[in-house]
Amino acid sequence: MTSKKPSTPPAEAPAITLQPCALETLQWEMQQVQLAVARRAYELFEARNREHGHDWEDWFQAESELLRPTAIVVSDADGRLGIRVNVLGFEADELQVAIEPRRITVCGRKKLGPADKGGGANANFYPDQLLRIIDVAAEIDPKGAVVELKSGI
Repeated sequence: MTSKKPSTPPAEAPAITLQPCALETLQWEMQQVQLAVARRAYELFEARNREHGHDWEDWFQAESELLRPTAIVVSDADGRLGIRVNVLGFEADELQVAIEPRRITVCGRKKLGPADKGGGANANFYPDQLLRIIDVAAEIDPKGAVVELKSGI
């Protein structure tokens, strides 16, 4: 016999409000990520016996190895711009967001636990950092913007 009681979906965790930071705060972190990508792209170039003409391919390969893929959804409803960035797996203290009038920068670096540092089976399975720079067409008021972390988004 089956129950006719309607099932209720699990309660969604409340959103965590993140404090946007100044772009200057992120510049060092962004520079480190970009230098790591450049170094890896150069390693790929050297591994191909310095064959020219594959610079974009090397750069995108390096990004795919070092940065976590991040989906972005932009919506505009009732004059309010909404941008959702999938940061699944990152905690609030591992993320930084800078808001400029026409750009949003999201930077994250996972804090590796003892199991991750030990070189276990999944230690290098997924990149531990992300960097997304989102240019927007509409001007944003950085002081009025709200940044929330809600179930990894």
